[in-house]
Amino acid sequence: MTGSCFTSSKTYRNLPCCHRQWRHSGHCTFLHGYSRSYTFHFACNKLDESFFVVDFSALQELKSWLDEMFDHTTLICADDPKLPLFETMHKEEVINLRVLPSVSMEASAKFVWEYADKLIREKTGGRAWVQMVEARENDKNAATFTPPI
Repeated sequence: MTGSCFTSSKTYRNLPCCHRQWRHSGHCTFLHGYSRSYTFHFACNKLDESFFVVDFSALQELKSWLDEMFDHTTLICADDPKLPLFETMHKEEVINLRVLPSVSMEASAKFVWEYADKLIREKTGGRAWVQMVEARENDKNAATFTPPI
């Protein structure tokens, strides 16, 4: 079963967090929240000994990281001019702060892909990779990241 590209996907849902798009000229400049979800599309050219692309039971580290990053957290851009205020709120245990390069769903998809792809390649000895990540902020809006070939 070599020479073909096999794919599988895994979705993690119900990751409630809030963020703000400080550069946005509209209402997205205010803190607002969603229950995010991420769908990972895995790929390989050769299945493992169980004939899987990725053994989903071995993804606890990915789930734990997603929970740590996005479950009841506040996401703020690294260049947000109000970052010191959010850091104070975090220190005072008002929010559980995560600082990202960008909090857009597009940038979040890339951010999550970077972590997951490295993890999957390590766990599979380079046999499998993350082909694409879909990031959803609700049931209406989604963004994807696919690395360039």
